[in-house]
Amino acid sequence: MQSTNDSAFIQKFADFAAKLGNQMYLKTLRDAFATIMPLYILAGIAVLLNNTVFTWIFSGDMLANVQYWGNLLINGTLNISGLLIAAVIGYCLAINREYDNPLSSAVVAMASLVIMMPATVELTSVNEVTDQFSDILPFSNLGTGAMFAGIIVGLIFTELYIRLSSVKALKINLGGQVPPAVSKSFNVLIPVMITLGIAALVSTIFAVAFGTDLITLITTFIQEPLRHVGTSIWGVIILYTLGNLLWLFGIHQSVIYSSILEPLLIININENIAAYAAGQTIPNIINVSQVTSFGLLGGSGSTLCLLIATFIVGRNAATRNVAKLSIAPGLFNINEPVLFGYPIVYNISMAIPFLVVPVMGIVISYLATTMGLMNPCVSLVPWTTPVLLSGFLATGMDWRAVIVQLIVLVLGILIYMPFVKINDAVLAKQAVEDDDDDDDDVFNLD
Repeated sequence: MQSTNDSAFIQKFADFAAKLGNQMYLKTLRDAFATIMPLYILAGIAVLLNNTVFTWIFSGDMLANVQYWGNLLINGTLNISGLLIAAVIGYCLAINREYDNPLSSAVVAMASLVIMMPATVELTSVNEVTDQFSDILPFSNLGTGAMFAGIIVGLIFTELYIRLSSVKALKINLGGQVPPAVSKSFNVLIPVMITLGIAALVSTIFAVAFGTDLITLITTFIQEPLRHVGTSIWGVIILYTLGNLLWLFGIHQSVIYSSILEPLLIININENIAAYAAGQTIPNIINVSQVTSFGLLGGSGSTLCLLIATFIVGRNAATRNVAKLSIAPGLFNINEPVLFGYPIVYNISMAIPFLVVPVMGIVISYLATTMGLMNPCVSLVPWTTPVLLSGFLATGMDWRAVIVQLIVLVLGILIYMPFVKINDAVLAKQAVEDDDDDDDDVFNLD
């Protein structure tokens, strides 16, 4: 009876997780951040070159000249990240809605975000004189500060635009004698006008009646509270562990990680990159580079530690063969061969270390950073970057991060080792039982 209840619970949990992963808006977030990720990585590389490599090689005017190149890359990626994410959100939502004009959705989402920005901003000049200016769009409203606003505005006004576009009475049909691009443009003319008109009305009400703007409100009352809770050490541990827990049921952890946690962690690393580029104090210890570099050694569950532990103490021929085949991709944090070949999925023997080792890595790196034993992460490195190199690059080339990663790796191996032995014993017992069952079948046939 207990086994039946457990199976029913697992099935219900799996069904819920699958529905959550396919939820339209969460799927859109996952697709959008995956699309725009290369730009954030490029921004991190530019900041790393500007603030470390170039300073080792150049000085004076030559340093300023080569850093100008890096600054242009930062301006075209990180400093307009809010605007970019709004456009990509609009496009991805249209694709997921199977809307036939996704490019127009991207344009509407981007325009809606700009409409929501304040018409007058307060800026400080190089002479430290503060004044108000109008008819400008500062990077503070286009970049990392507007990322969450870009997500919300992109989702809301793209959804409104798509719904209005489905109303036949709002379409203008020019017939078949005009080019397709012109026909599509006039088809959505009225929905575009209504959507942006509503966006402008909302922005006007906030400005005139309340003396503020929607971006400021979203940042103050939604983005910051949610980010501080979700990317606190406990918030990350809970969400990341829940994501890895899904793997034990054969469900990709991106259902939770990529849709809920990663967007918040990306905002954190983008703020760190911007602060590092400006020579300011790094604001966020917890960020996407810190989690992936120290909690994802070899992939979800830090399975590189499992592979090495298998080579050291593993005696089962099947798991050792899986480890041999998995070590090469595992070095680049690709661990599907381990998850389904070892396996991790539905393997109770491996559940504890699979959940504990990533948390251990995140906690150790967090403590090391807070104690000043290594720099915080200031660069977004590709998730496929091998262990030791990833920590070095993510922290602005701090060699101490390599030592911390090495400590995490060794401790992870030690944690996995007894469970490798347990798994071997379970497999050996199962093999004996299977042999007994085969003997019984042969006897029955005789």
